[in-house]
Formats: sequence, structure tokens, C-alpha cells
Amino acid sequence: MEDVPSILWRGKSGREYRYWIYTIGTTFNDQKGANYVFAKEIVKGSYKPIYVGQTSYLSERFDNHHKIPCIKRNRATHIHAHINTDEKSRLEEESDLIQELNPVCND
Repeated sequence: MEDVPSILWRGKSGREYRYWIYTIGTTFNDQKGANYVFAKEIVKGSYKPIYVGQTSYLSERFDNHHKIPCIKRNRATHIHAHINTDEKSRLEEESDLIQELNPVCND
């Protein structure tokens, strides 16, 4: 992932999480768990979170995502993701970020 840009998202706890930035439409081949953020690039290098989630299989999550209509309506341009194989950790991180970022498509 050396050539992929990254971003730090901060949760309500104050903890920071590093995510790698990919454009919408990127195909993920990784069969591992991950956290992700659908985001809209506001200005170069600055992003607004649209939806925060987690998955057991990064490769399968985005094809038929249940929030795609909302994500498209809010014009997400990128997917920020990082591998996180521990389910408990993924769920805690997802909750921490949602509480702080309050993404429009998380309800």
C-alpha cells in the first residue's frame, strides 16, 4: 500500500485510525475483514464522510451495498479502507467513528 494515499479519521474517543484512499469503483481482492468510509472529496485531499461501515470480507462488501442509493445521492467519490481482521475491534472502531463523524448515510 506504499503508493496509495492515506488519511487519519478521528473517533469520538480521540483515537485516530489510518485509512487508505481509493476511488469509487476500485475492486478489492482482499478476503479479510476491514473498516471503510465512503467519502466525498470536497477539495483536493479533504473529505466529507458519507457512510462508515465494517465487513468480514472487503472483497464482497461493495457490489450490492444496502446504502448505495444514499451513498450515490450524496455523491461519494472515494472509499477509504483498512484491513482489520478482529470483528470486535471493527465494530468498536465503526461505532467510535460514527459517533464522532455523524455520516449522513448512517442511521
